[in-house]
Amino acid sequence: MRQLADPHAPDAAVLPPDLPARQHLLATLSLGFQRDGDTTRLMQRAHFGPLRVQKPLYPEDPAVCHAVLVHPPGGVVGGDELRIKAQAAEQAHAFLSTPGAAKWYRANGHVSRQLIELEVAEQAAIEWMPQETILFNGADVIFDNRIHLADEARYLGCEILCFGRTASGEKFDHGRLRQHLTIYRNGKPLWLEQGCLIGGSRQMQSPLGLAGYSVCASLIAVGTAQPPAILASLREQAQAATGGVGKFGATQMKSVMIVRYLGHSSEVARQVMLQAWQVLRPALMEHQAVIPRIWNT
Repeated sequence: MRQLADPHAPDAAVLPPDLPARQHLLATLSLGFQRDGDTTRLMQRAHFGPLRVQKPLYPEDPAVCHAVLVHPPGGVVGGDELRIKAQAAEQAHAFLSTPGAAKWYRANGHVSRQLIELEVAEQAAIEWMPQETILFNGADVIFDNRIHLADEARYLGCEILCFGRTASGEKFDHGRLRQHLTIYRNGKPLWLEQGCLIGGSRQMQSPLGLAGYSVCASLIAVGTAQPPAILASLREQAQAATGGVGKFGATQMKSVMIVRYLGHSSEVARQVMLQAWQVLRPALMEHQAVIPRIWNT
């Protein structure tokens, strides 16, 4: 059996190990964005396995390069790995998204992994805005996100997790999700999160876990501290979007803004996150929040 590579090893996001001819898939994608006059260009692109970007897009402004990450298999089975690395050079602005929901299937005795590593240089920005992630019952997954920011870099990232497929009556009553998120500013830890959720455990019902909900969403914005009016607007719009169903919170701690939602609907979670993004993006990125067409298909 192939041993899964250590996601904490140097250059783990871009250097695939030697792979024997067997069924587990390793897919890597490395992207590099640079500023060219008034335009951000995708100057470096390398992939291994079924993970790629078709072409850079400019639906809003030449200064912002949109890249849609495509995983042709459509889902991740037990033992597969996805590794994504993106770099934004000085003054570049990259917007990374996906064309549809990510599906993580039953483990079948093997752990699946996803490593995302983003590096943002001075006065540059990366937005990580994938569509929702669906964890099928029995999935065993590790998500490891590492964000490296220069002194005046900005980052805005969103995640929507759906536990089980509620539309078909499937619950996440067995399986496991382990998460690690580290945000560094000038090489020093700025924000650290880690957790483990086990399907069918008390965590799924506990107020310290999912509180009985099947969908959770988070949006993290890092840059300059925002005025109180931004926080008030976030809370007001989220309350309207949820209709009082589910739980919502927004907190600012110095240069980090955190928005979270718990509920039973991925559609409501998406609406809450989009509205939070629409409030925060102009303030943080100095660009209006133009919703990509890919999110409506």
